Amino acid sequence: MARAERLLDLIQEFRRHRTPVSGAKLAATLGVSLRTLYRDIAALQAQGADIQGEAGVGYVLKPGFLLPPLMFAEEEIEAFVLGMRFVASHGDPALRHAAEGVLAKVATVLPADLKAGLDGSTLLASGLKHTGERIDLALVRRAIRTERKLTIAYADGTGQASERTIWPFALGFFEKVRVLIAWCELRQDFRHFRTDRIEDVTVLDERYPSRRAGLLKTWREKEGIRTHADRS
Repeated sequence: MARAERLLDLIQEFRRHRTPVSGAKLAATLGVSLRTLYRDIAALQAQGADIQGEAGVGYVLKPGFLLPPLMFAEEEIEAFVLGMRFVASHGDPALRHAAEGVLAKVATVLPADLKAGLDGSTLLASGLKHTGERIDLALVRRAIRTERKLTIAYADGTGQASERTIWPFALGFFEKVRVLIAWCELRQDFRHFRTDRIEDVTVLDERYPSRRAGLLKTWREKEGIRTHADRS
């Protein structure tokens, strides 16, 4: 394996781990010796990668180190294109516009042979067929990012109306519906709200007391949803 490719693989492996990972595990995953791994880590640090840790403790890559996407494998390109096409078909207007912009930006930095794979991908994502929302999902996504409480006017499947104060932490985009996942203060439990049944939404100044990542982790555990980190 060429050294440049090996360094890129090491960066990708770091990005799969949010917590420190041991040198032995990294070396085993990449199929190199510990000595080679330590040299590669030193090389990346010299190039500006903020890799913190030490032998026997573990290493973690801090956010902010970017490499141009010039070494995609064919299947990686297809996975990327399919993902962006899915967002362009299933996202709200702001996300659709963002997905189209991401595709355009990546196309400008790829070499010609890889750009051909980007333009010629035959993996397609169907358009979303659902009833329209009355609310602005961009507003909801901002509330999730800033961990703000929402009050919503909601009608369930029987048409029964209620007003809830919720802690939003995730949005699910499915074939026919979009679902807001939140902690409901009224029910004192996690609840799933179809966005097309939310009649009104107000973002409160008050931040909810838990962290978004913690809520998501607890919800996944309750739902029995395993993540990539759980499987590795």
